[in-house]
Amino acid sequence: MSKVYKKVELVGSSSESLEDAIKVALARARQTLRSLDWFEVKEIRGSLTDGYVNSYQVTLLVGFRLEEGE
Repeated sequence: MSKVYKKVELVGSSSESLEDAIKVALARARQTLRSLDWFEVKEIRGSLTDGYVNSYQVTLLVGFRLEEGE
């Protein structure tokens, strides 16, 4: 069986961790997208306050299967 995927780019952010930033982005994607199958971390950034990590930001490509036509 053949499958076709679409990719969307999302950016998640968190003051806790990189992993949490990924989870935030995926949790939001689950609210509006179906058939999520994979993600790819494209970029990692962070912000600093007085030289200390203030927040993390992760850009993801998220892949989901397109539904079969009727």
